[in-house]
Amino acid sequence: MSGVAAAGVLARHAAGALQQVLVINPNTNLVVTRRVRAAAAGFESPALSVEVVNPLRGPHSIETAAEREEAERETLALIARRAATGYDAYVLACFDDLALAGARALVPVPVVGTCEAALAAARALSPRFAIVTTFDAAVPGIRVLMQRHGAGPLATVRAAGIGVAEAASAGEEAMRRLVATARAAVAEDGAEAILLASGGLTGLGPTLSVALGLPVVDGVTAAIGAAVRQVQAQR
Repeated sequence: MSGVAAAGVLARHAAGALQQVLVINPNTNLVVTRRVRAAAAGFESPALSVEVVNPLRGPHSIETAAEREEAERETLALIARRAATGYDAYVLACFDDLALAGARALVPVPVVGTCEAALAAARALSPRFAIVTTFDAAVPGIRVLMQRHGAGPLATVRAAGIGVAEAASAGEEAMRRLVATARAAVAEDGAEAILLASGGLTGLGPTLSVALGLPVVDGVTAAIGAAVRQVQAQR
C-alpha cells in the first residue's frame, strides 16, 4: 500500500471519520456475494461501513487449482486498485486462505482470513467440532489448514457433496445433504458444534442450528466479526 493511502487511514482515524471494512468474495458468483453482503449488513453501524464486493473477472466457483490461481490473481488486483480508499480492514470470504499472504503484503491494515477466524470461533464454542464444507475435493486442503492453525486434533472435516453454486442456492436437496452430513459428524465424530467452511454456505448457520439442535458457526460471518472487532479496537 502506498504511503499516501496509509496516511489517509491515519487521518480518518484522527478525525473520527466513518471506519470502513472491505469484504471480498473471491469468486464471481453474485448469489454468494449477496449472501455475504446480507451477513455483513448485521455489523454495520453509523460509525462503521462494511462493503462487500467480488472481482469483475474470474471463476464462478473455486473448485480446481486453475480456478484458485485465477481467483487469487483477480482478488489481489482488486485490492491493489482499492487500496487508495484507505480501508481499515479487509476480509477474504473464502475458507482456504486464498490470497491471504499476498493481501497482507499489499496493505498495512488487518486482513482477516476466513479459516483462522472461523476456527477460533468454533474452538470458543466447543473443544470438539466438525467442519462441513461443500465438495469433496476441498477436504484435503482444509485438513492442511486445520493443522496449520492447530485445530487438527480438535475437529473432523466432511463434505456434503455439493458444489459452491448449489450450496449458495440453498435448495431443498442442498440443505438435506448439509443436514445429513452434519448429523453424521455428530453421531460418528462426536462433534458438539459445526463449522460451515465455504462462502456459499454464508448465512445458513441459524437454519442449520435449528435443524441440528446445536451451535453452528458460519465461517464468513465469523471472519467479518473478527475484522470489525479489530477495527473498533483502533478507535
